[in-house]
Amino acid sequence: MKPKFFIYTVTLFILAFATGCEDNDSSQTGMLSLSITDAPIDQDNVSGVYITVNGLEYHKQNNDWATFKEFDGPKTFNLMELTDSVSAILGSFEMDAGQYNQIRLTLNAPIRGEGTPSNPGCYLEFDGGTTEPLYVPSAEQSGFKLVHAFKVPSNGTVELTADFDARKSIVESGSGDLYILKPTVRLIADNEAGSISGGITGLPTDGSEIVVYAYEDGTYSDQEAADPEVETSRFPNAITSDKVGDKDSYHLYYLAPMTYDLVLAQTLDGQFQGVVKVVQDVVVESRKNTNRPITLDLSSQ
Repeated sequence: MKPKFFIYTVTLFILAFATGCEDNDSSQTGMLSLSITDAPIDQDNVSGVYITVNGLEYHKQNNDWATFKEFDGPKTFNLMELTDSVSAILGSFEMDAGQYNQIRLTLNAPIRGEGTPSNPGCYLEFDGGTTEPLYVPSAEQSGFKLVHAFKVPSNGTVELTADFDARKSIVESGSGDLYILKPTVRLIADNEAGSISGGITGLPTDGSEIVVYAYEDGTYSDQEAADPEVETSRFPNAITSDKVGDKDSYHLYYLAPMTYDLVLAQTLDGQFQGVVKVVQDVVVESRKNTNRPITLDLSSQ
């Protein structure tokens, strides 16, 4: 019997915010350029996180769902190749000018409980070449909300990037024998996005690593670092993250303009060791990089 597949619909709800009383002008058109990127994944032994996008739809205010007919799918992406500000284009589409409130993409993914698929559209690849399917729990069919509005300008282009956070999206099942895909995606307008970067001194010398997590100002608590519940991730409310690289520095991309707190965690062989520093009140401005060097004092840990 052929394995059953579930065409998983991820609904990217983009909440419209008050921008005045402008009316949509369907007599004019503009362009939407949509890309995809990812933040680094925690697991050291994972060499590939593959997702297959079958289709894209959009929802305009006071209208029904419509399909991006120009989308050339299915498209398969290795999210591990889309980190450190690297992105891949999902497509460029001509649309009626006006305000839009939802985008929906469909993933070709196996559903949990339907057996082991022979050729899943979403899967993990490990060091050594072995693979495991990424299952999608039926309970997540309602979609995923993004707090961001976008408007297609008349005779212009709006550029958006969907940041697919694999670190939070991929978890192990309670029994530890399956990998579960719970997509966590946020949508960023490229002309609004800023970043934070900086060098780090006082790094550990025992082979452990430092990961920097960005939180909206005032949203981090010690509970974020606690052992996660079954099929959830640690630091669940982090906006994005980055591992400190060979150049003893970090870079957090695709950040909306606002104030952030940075949480630095230490890991050893992929295992969480603890939070080593919290840096508060880092301000990000549109289309600018905020340089924020950090000094660690691990002797007190």
